[in-house]
Amino acid sequence: MDIILIFVAALFMVLGIIGSFLPVLPGPLTSWFGLLILHLTDAVLMNWTFLIITLIIALGIWLLDFIIPAMGTKKFGGSKAGMIGASIGLIVGLIAPIPGGIIIGPFAGAFIGELLNKSDSEKALKAAFGSFLGFLTSAFIKFIVAIIYLGLFIVKVWDNSSLLF
Repeated sequence: MDIILIFVAALFMVLGIIGSFLPVLPGPLTSWFGLLILHLTDAVLMNWTFLIITLIIALGIWLLDFIIPAMGTKKFGGSKAGMIGASIGLIVGLIAPIPGGIIIGPFAGAFIGELLNKSDSEKALKAAFGSFLGFLTSAFIKFIVAIIYLGLFIVKVWDNSSLLF
C-alpha cells in the first residue's frame, strides 16, 4: 500500500509543478497534498509541525497569487480601477476558453480598467505591463515553492527507501 501512496504523492508533486503555471491547479497547495499523502504511508515519518509549516507557506503563496498581479499594476502607476480590472481580467482569463487567457486576462483587464478611469493609453499600457509582470512573478514564486516541496519529497523518500523498496 505504501508504494501506491508514494506514486500518488509523486503525481501530486508533478501536478503541483504544472499548477505553478496553469491556474486551474493551485501549484504549491497541490504539492503540499503530495507531502500529506506521503505522510500517510507507514514507512515515511514526518511530524505534524513540518506539515503545518509547509501548509501555511502553501496557503500564503496561494493568497499572494491573487494579490501580486494587482500589486504589479499599482507599482507601474495603475489606479484602483486598473487593479480591479486586473483582478476581473484574471477571473475572465481563467474562465475564458482562450489559449493564454490567464496571461491576456490580467493585462487586458488592467488596460481596460485604466482606460475607463480616463487614463491615456500610454499610462494604461504601462499599468497593464505591470499586471503582466505581477503574473510572471507570481508564477515564478509558485514554481520555486513547488520545486522545494518536490525536493523535500525526494529527500523523505530517499531517506526511507530501505523501508519502502
